[in-house]
Amino acid sequence: MTKSVMIQGTGSNVGKSMLVAGLCRAALRRGLSVAPFKPQNMSNNAAVTSDGGEIGRAQALQALACGLAPHTDMNPVLLKPETDVGSQVVVQGKRLATVKAREYSRLKPTLMTHVLDSFERLKSRHDLVLVEGAGSPAEVNLRAGDIANMGFALAADVPVILCGDIDRGGVIAQILGTQLVLDPDDAALVSGFLINKFRGDPRLFDDGYQLIEDRSGWRGFGVAPWFPEAWKLPAEDALDVATPTRESGLHVVCLRLSRMANFDDMDPLAQEPGVRLTMLPPGQPIPADADVVILPGSKSTRGDLAYLRAQGWGIDLAAHHRRGGHVLGICGGYQMLGQTIADPDGIEGPAGTDPGLGLLQIDTVMTGDKRLTETRATHAGSGLGFDGYEIHIGRSSGPDRDRPFAHVDGKPEGAISADGRVQGSYLHGMFRDDGFRAAWLAQFDTASQAGYGETVEATLDALADHMETHLDVDGILNAAR
Repeated sequence: MTKSVMIQGTGSNVGKSMLVAGLCRAALRRGLSVAPFKPQNMSNNAAVTSDGGEIGRAQALQALACGLAPHTDMNPVLLKPETDVGSQVVVQGKRLATVKAREYSRLKPTLMTHVLDSFERLKSRHDLVLVEGAGSPAEVNLRAGDIANMGFALAADVPVILCGDIDRGGVIAQILGTQLVLDPDDAALVSGFLINKFRGDPRLFDDGYQLIEDRSGWRGFGVAPWFPEAWKLPAEDALDVATPTRESGLHVVCLRLSRMANFDDMDPLAQEPGVRLTMLPPGQPIPADADVVILPGSKSTRGDLAYLRAQGWGIDLAAHHRRGGHVLGICGGYQMLGQTIADPDGIEGPAGTDPGLGLLQIDTVMTGDKRLTETRATHAGSGLGFDGYEIHIGRSSGPDRDRPFAHVDGKPEGAISADGRVQGSYLHGMFRDDGFRAAWLAQFDTASQAGYGETVEATLDALADHMETHLDVDGILNAAR
């Protein structure tokens, strides 16, 4: 019989995704068929699945830790924020609607059926399903209609282990306070707790750990120190994007847009010793010593184009190009580089047309159909084949398309300016391909020294080792029922 256990957190960003990824790898190494599951996720960093849909990037990483291809059942409800008050709702991989928060509250109860259907399908195929919660069960004002935390756990009868984040402080209150506000039926689902992100000697927290056990009556599953190699794994939240500090190397600057999407495109570059990657925050000018500026994907292309201009980056980009600098736009960033972006049907916001940055001779029209596919492409500049994926709306056309970035099934993809220094493509994931990345860096006289896939696999193994050392992994897995 398939067993399940759920990791919930005392808040957002406490490390649930990383813990589930490590547990997935630990379970796989025990010879179990294991799969990840997150009922509801909110992220603009999505992955294309083997069944032609999309899920949160964290579940794709957890699938990799399980030795599986990503599948839409692993994250049946995905919310992709388009504005501060509205999100696109993706159900079992396909766009359902764009709604505001209040509208989503009314929609949630209808989604539990889809969540449980996906969960049951995973259970039918695996020995163990490791479930990740979202946000915190302590948000009891959201308990009615909940599908992400205790609402799901109660409906599916899944035991819960509560994770607290000691790095942000107040972890004793985090855990005991959560217990205090939980409904008794929900609290009865909790099998125990663990502490995450401890810096220093974990034994220094022995008294606090014992206090939590005594006051809560819950079993403790250990204290996990800070995992310093976490930056080598794809981050789902833009707040978690971290890059190593380097003094020299090819200076690649990625603009941190407000609705930045699929920003894990930058991860392979961050691991290259010859690359100095800057994820540029708002309010800072584009550095004058930048060699390449990358405009990443966006969940709201016209909105982020306005945001880009509000930071003064439009002026900076023009100056960067005049100095002989290079620019690469990926997906939404590619669309921004053109002459115009038209959204006649108001798919991403109010209907209308905005002028683009004018660095590529293309025009983009937003269309209702969304392209979601894994793609094999051939880079026009090097002739190398590479694997990527597309996850976008909109079609681009114009004279610079006569100089394509790549070819897909013999057809041109992307565009390159007449001077060759401004390039754009709809293809995500291109830098994960070691051969392509080496060829791309070589044009800037920079050697590639990293094997990206091998690094991610090794880091997942190191994460599992880290958790085996500091947590009662056997106890956590045995808590599953």
